Amino acid sequence: MNKIKKMVLIGILVLIYPLQIKAVNIVPQPTFVSEKPGEYIIKNAISIDTRDKISFEKEYLNDLLKTEFLLNPSKTRSPKDKGIRILINKNLGSELGNEGYRLQVTETGILLEAPNPAGIFYSIQTLRQLLKKEDGIVKAGCIKIIDQPRFSWRSFMLDESRYFKGKTIVKKLLDEMAVLKMNTFHWHLTDDQGWRIEIKKYPELTKTGGRRDSTQTGGWNSKKYDHQPHQGFYNQADIKEIVQYAAERHITIVPEIEMPGHATAAIASYPWLGVTKQPVKVSTKFGVMYDIFDVTDPRVMKFLQDLLSEITTLFPFNVIHIGGDEVKYDQWAQSPAVKTFMKKNSLASPADLQIFFTNKMSNFLEKKNKRMMGWNDIMGAKLHDYNLNTPPASGTLSKSAIVQFWKGNLEMIREATSNGYDVVNSYHELTYLDYDTSLEKSYSFDPIPEGLDKKFHSRILGSGCQMWSEWIPTAVDMYPKIFPRLAAYAEIGWSQKENKNFNRFQNSLPYFFSRWDKEGINVKKN
Repeated sequence: MNKIKKMVLIGILVLIYPLQIKAVNIVPQPTFVSEKPGEYIIKNAISIDTRDKISFEKEYLNDLLKTEFLLNPSKTRSPKDKGIRILINKNLGSELGNEGYRLQVTETGILLEAPNPAGIFYSIQTLRQLLKKEDGIVKAGCIKIIDQPRFSWRSFMLDESRYFKGKTIVKKLLDEMAVLKMNTFHWHLTDDQGWRIEIKKYPELTKTGGRRDSTQTGGWNSKKYDHQPHQGFYNQADIKEIVQYAAERHITIVPEIEMPGHATAAIASYPWLGVTKQPVKVSTKFGVMYDIFDVTDPRVMKFLQDLLSEITTLFPFNVIHIGGDEVKYDQWAQSPAVKTFMKKNSLASPADLQIFFTNKMSNFLEKKNKRMMGWNDIMGAKLHDYNLNTPPASGTLSKSAIVQFWKGNLEMIREATSNGYDVVNSYHELTYLDYDTSLEKSYSFDPIPEGLDKKFHSRILGSGCQMWSEWIPTAVDMYPKIFPRLAAYAEIGWSQKENKNFNRFQNSLPYFFSRWDKEGINVKKN
């Protein structure tokens, strides 16, 4: 829904629901909140009634009431107690979009209403924060909430190429995303330091590329290594299981398969993929590596297309991320074969070769009904010192590409949106979870840059926050980096800008601190 339609909707809702609109301690903060005197006392055997085919959401709510509030929901409803009613109302779609919902608590019951199961699921996440248990009694104050997300793309990225975390931790993170109404899990699965996904046609990718002999410790310039092997990968059965687990929670998974750079683990597995065709080892050092794919070799292009073909069968969502960042052009610039290819195809610079290659990948994915996504390096911008002497790109990136902005002048977002590209804003200074950014500064981030012409706002799909893991080997190390900042990014992606308030947000966090403690998630609380 565009900005104008949302403003019209706000006016309509204020007329329909003239009660006082105020904030409540819920994260992410709902669009409209109207409270009344009174409360609903929830009986132990409360009924959950729905006539629609939303069995997972009903069972999810049933389990939530049992585990969090020690209730024992019943299938039968008392005439005087309406219990919890769940209703799919398709007519709400024009008002609230695909993910919106209405929630109403009266003295006789609770109504959860949405045009789609996703909205019902999100209404449950709001309800669980409204319910309070005092002296053994579970209750909720009378309230009406009308809610919908500001952005359609609300993502969290986990980098497992550097350190493999495993299914249990991934599912735990998906659970926390679900509570916060985040809907996209960006899964960084390949890089120089490890290949973490089974590709049946190319088994060496995980056999060789999924293991490194040692790991750099102590920082980017350190010469210290732990001399301990690190390995791990997801087989395709694991991938399907996690994709299904996420889908039940209305989270789509976007895999990131790096190309043409960050390719050392793949080249270690199959040396003919590289420009030099010489053997290399999976990188034990962090940073931007030297080896990149030889995208002028038909055999390499066949490999990459085979690879993406298997990836597209594993991930049903319509977006595949190919990375495309931090490509050092030295090997291409020094290769006679690459130079010959560039001359034959009228490519003036290595930057043009990257765009030429990226567009081929985009066209290939389009034929499989997928959109290609990449970091904003794919537009040909000069973002890195090591490529400053390279001639600028003159080619044009495929218009279907989604650009994930992470680095560079914010003017690049204006350039991308004005040229018709959809953008996910992940500006590194404010969204990288491995940075020690304060909670307040994180919360201040707005995916729509100040000064961007309103006619381009609809091109900003939303935002992403990224958990890079070069120096973060375990979940114990990782969790304080993610939490509570994940809640801030969730509210950035969901709540209307005018409803954001850092003090209210902070006052809402005790619910989550308690939850994370119970889940065994160690959190940074200051």
